[in-house]
Amino acid sequence: MASSKRIIFFDLETQKGAEQVGGWENAHLMELAVAVLYDSIERKYTSYWEKDAQELINILLAADLVVGFNHIKFDYSVLSGYTSIDLARETNSFDILADIKDRLNFRIGLNRIAQATLGKVKTADGLTSLLWWADGKHEKVADYCQMDVEITKEVFEYGLQNKKLLYKTKNGDSAQLSLDWDLDKIISEAGKDQG
Repeated sequence: MASSKRIIFFDLETQKGAEQVGGWENAHLMELAVAVLYDSIERKYTSYWEKDAQELINILLAADLVVGFNHIKFDYSVLSGYTSIDLARETNSFDILADIKDRLNFRIGLNRIAQATLGKVKTADGLTSLLWWADGKHEKVADYCQMDVEITKEVFEYGLQNKKLLYKTKNGDSAQLSLDWDLDKIISEAGKDQG
């Protein structure tokens, strides 16, 4: 995926769960625990804690493309607790989950895609992350978040290169989703206002 454009792969974990803030519609109250970004120009992963929220937001706004998995609806909602900027409208974003849902008319979890496409399994989930955070295991939360970013990045790159993603259906059958992903086209169409 060689490109001169700055592509940011992004995921975050929260300090509080939906039941602690009165439901998913209150994601802005969940508080950022940690976000991890992979920067395609710097070619490295970086963690951003709650105190770094403004720096994180500035990086997302400046990127040529922000790639995530359900980040437009969830992660940007969490970050709305730290900014008045509508990140869904003001960033150039490509949400893998939103694209898959548009194509299939249903959602598939990142783990089901990663298992079938990459042969990888997530080591935890958001609920486990919340427990780790409450127990003060903050670095463990950051490691888990980075793993999610790594998987998101590999899924995106696989889809670009192979024009497909694999997944397991709910009854365990293997299935394939054909894609027409093209990086230049994705960047040009990611132009602001996808909320």
